[in-house]
Amino acid sequence: MCGGKGTRLDAPVEKPLFEIGGVPMVDRVVTAVAESRIEAVHAVVSPHTPKTRCHLDSCSIPVIDAPGDGYVEDLSYALKRVKPPILTVVSDLPLLDGECLDRLLFAHDRGSLTVCVPAALKRQLGVGADITFEHGGQELAPTGLNIVGKGDAETTHVTYDARLAVNVNRQTDAPVAEAIL
Repeated sequence: MCGGKGTRLDAPVEKPLFEIGGVPMVDRVVTAVAESRIEAVHAVVSPHTPKTRCHLDSCSIPVIDAPGDGYVEDLSYALKRVKPPILTVVSDLPLLDGECLDRLLFAHDRGSLTVCVPAALKRQLGVGADITFEHGGQELAPTGLNIVGKGDAETTHVTYDARLAVNVNRQTDAPVAEAIL
């Protein structure tokens, strides 16, 4: 998913093209997917990310052009165009790697899976936790990784992996990602 406006990041480039360690975040995610056992990849862009679309075209990444009406709407648009099960990942997870993805794929057995980290871990690392919810007596934050499967079964997978706790949504998140990198 790389079609958001990136207004919180307030960067001179589109959010997916924002560099961590000298590499655009979207390239880091694409590399992680390539290093995993995932068989196919599609990047979901929107009218808000035309330079990201051109960048992905130059990398020969198949693109789905969503309308740009918001994350949930664009995700729904994309899900109608790809057959499940589908791993969805946001482009602002620059610390993601293939091993993380494979571990999550192994944890999935059926239905849908939402990957979360404890909100306390995000606070401990010094990164924002814009969205949190209570689950099993714990405050959790979604990582931006999900598996959308067939059927109604939904599972919340909690991980303590700091690499999945660092979404670069603000300028203050970037130094944290750089330090862990």
